[in-house]
Amino acid sequence: MENPSQAWKEWLTENGPRLLLFARGWATSREDAEDLVQDAILRMWHHQRDKGGGPPDLPLVFSTIRFCGLNHHRSESRRRKREESVIYLNDFQDVWLDTVLEDDEEAVILRDAVQQLSPKLRDVVVMKVWGNLTFQQIGESLAISHNTAASRYRYALEQLAHELRRMKETRHANQ
Repeated sequence: MENPSQAWKEWLTENGPRLLLFARGWATSREDAEDLVQDAILRMWHHQRDKGGGPPDLPLVFSTIRFCGLNHHRSESRRRKREESVIYLNDFQDVWLDTVLEDDEEAVILRDAVQQLSPKLRDVVVMKVWGNLTFQQIGESLAISHNTAASRYRYALEQLAHELRRMKETRHANQ
C-alpha cells in the first residue's frame, strides 16, 4: 500500500496548477487564490483522514475551492463595508499553467477573454479545459445538471470565439 503522504504529494503535483487556475476565478490576486487552494486542501486533508487518508476526488476539491471562494467573498464584502475601503483591482499578469506562454500574444488575449466571461461560464471552462473534468463531474461540483454544464461550456466557447475574432479583426485593422 502506498504511503498516504507520498500519494498526496503526487496528487498535488499533478493537480495543483489546475486547482490554482480554478481558484483564480474566485480570487482578486494570485496570493488569495493560493490561500483558497491551501484552505481547500486542508479541509480535504481532514475530510479524507476518516477515509483512509488518501487524496480526494478532483471534483470534490473543485467544489470545496468554490465553497471557500464564496466564503472568502462574503467575508471580504463584510470587511469592505466595515472599513469602507478601496476596491482592489485584479492582477492577472501571471501565466496560466505554462510559463512558455508568457510572451505569446494570443495566449494573453485568450487569458484575458476567459477572464471576461461571467463567473458561471468561466468556472465551467476552467474545470473542463484545464481541470479535465467531465460535464457530470462539473455538474456535481457546481450543483447543476450535467446538461447545464455542457450548455454553459458551449455558450462560453461561442463567446470566446466571437471575442477572439473581434480582437483579431481589430488588430489587423490597426496594422
